[in-house]
Amino acid sequence: MSSMTHATAPITELRERRRILGPAYRLFYDQPVHLVRGEDVWLFDTAGKRYLDAYNNVPVVGHANPAVVEALARQASVLNTHTRYLSEGVVEYAERLQAHFPAALDTVMLTCTGSEANDLALRIAFEATGRRGIIVTRNAYHGVTQALADMSPSLRPVASHVRTIEAPCHLAGSPEQVADQFALLVDEAARDLARAGIPVAVLIVDTVFASDGIHIGYDEVLSRAAAQVRQHGGIFIADEVQGGFSRIGRHWWAFERDNVIPDMVSLGKPMGNGHPMAGLVVQRSLVEAFGKNCRYFNTFGGNTVSAAVGLAVLNELERMEMPAHVARVGEVMADRLLHLAKTVPCIGAVRGQGLYWGVDIRDPGGDSARNGLLAQAISNGLRREGILIGVSGHQGDALKIRPPLTFQTEHVDILVSALARQCQAVLPAVS
Repeated sequence: MSSMTHATAPITELRERRRILGPAYRLFYDQPVHLVRGEDVWLFDTAGKRYLDAYNNVPVVGHANPAVVEALARQASVLNTHTRYLSEGVVEYAERLQAHFPAALDTVMLTCTGSEANDLALRIAFEATGRRGIIVTRNAYHGVTQALADMSPSLRPVASHVRTIEAPCHLAGSPEQVADQFALLVDEAARDLARAGIPVAVLIVDTVFASDGIHIGYDEVLSRAAAQVRQHGGIFIADEVQGGFSRIGRHWWAFERDNVIPDMVSLGKPMGNGHPMAGLVVQRSLVEAFGKNCRYFNTFGGNTVSAAVGLAVLNELERMEMPAHVARVGEVMADRLLHLAKTVPCIGAVRGQGLYWGVDIRDPGGDSARNGLLAQAISNGLRREGILIGVSGHQGDALKIRPPLTFQTEHVDILVSALARQCQAVLPAVS
């Protein structure tokens, strides 16, 4: 393909991709991006065009972070083996990671993917409670295994042992009223599961409700929901794959914004800055109950290279004082987005904190069927300008902004200025 022109190569590559990878894979944007290099918050395509990455939450300390790359290469050149042998690195990493959690969350189990972490969390919950009922939000996504696809309504209809409830971002009222409504929905779902003979074992939520349209408020939504499911004999799993590692600022974990300590916390993508690394931080009593009848082993989870990478990521996050940095940049993002919402007719609610934001797109004429089309048009327009964002929500009508945490205020200005231009341009363009 090296002899192809830049104009024809993407079309040919797309056809070949569909042939070899099959139709289940999806691509972003109406003109997919062919990336070949990354550096901090920037990505570069085959033609050398530079894109501001305002979407990829995985490289929390920046694309191709030199310290992380060096740690990976150094350890890979010495030893790469699993946790069935003694190794200082995995113990040091687990201790360093756990130190950023409440004392009650005292046990670390390592996997390769967030899906594996959530699947392991279900196994532990089912064993500890003797139950199988699950409560999730209406457009949740928690992973790609069979068990997780069955409880990820954004992927497919849920299984009979799963109940879905509306996410807080779609509930009306004051913060206290929203928290009360969400807790009531948990209560109703738990009662419905009990009536069906499937008592609730788990309430699991993505702590920033990313797939539902984003909700990050200091409103006790998480603590009241956790209290409610525990009253029914279930446990609370905080899925921090999206919200963790300082994403919302001020805290290391999004659940810390509320007065709650989860029974388990699942971690994923950002843990290794792109290296396949994930894990579960658990209250020891649950692991002890699980360990009586089950054993856990993961060939690659916690391997020596992953431990070195994870330590390098933690070092970089600590060196950059990331919770404070994200809070500062997030305040600028909030100011710019809220000001834009007052001046642009197609922007509805703006929700978020730190470096995770959802911007509702609304047809000024009131035709809700156009909301998703407008959001897609804005996302594609930004891509043409060299800025990458995504969309979320049940109807795909919320812009999703979640850049690498090394984002600076000048990057916020570039993003919001381009967003203003696209919002102004999109209304006559979409019919």
